Amino acid sequence: MNITYKINAPLEAAEAAEIFKSSGIKRPVDDLERIGKMIANADVLVTAWDGEKPVGIARAITDFVYCCYLSDLAVRMDYQKLGIGKELVNVLQGHLGEEPMLLLLAAPSAMEYYPKIGFDKLDCAFIIPRAK
Repeated sequence: MNITYKINAPLEAAEAAEIFKSSGIKRPVDDLERIGKMIANADVLVTAWDGEKPVGIARAITDFVYCCYLSDLAVRMDYQKLGIGKELVNVLQGHLGEEPMLLLLAAPSAMEYYPKIGFDKLDCAFIIPRAK
């Protein structure tokens, strides 16, 4: 298997939704218009490809100098445990450079994963949940 990684490559909303569905991550996959806006409004989109098939996605919002929010990290279930998620993060960090911190909100089911790929757990976060 030869996985390639692309920065800001075109990705259709349906392709992203399929990655989200297959990965187990909860996203509004039945609302392709919303998924399309999520992709279009990201500052950085790193994708993993097996040939012509997109198999992973890292979607980030950033100012490129101080902070980067990793809003999505998802890999198709049948491609998990191959290091693709970790490499998506590595490619994102390489693109960002050394200045910005990288932060995320983790689903409860992913709390054990993120420390394995270099994230430190913090206990200082707040949220105003989305209304829709």
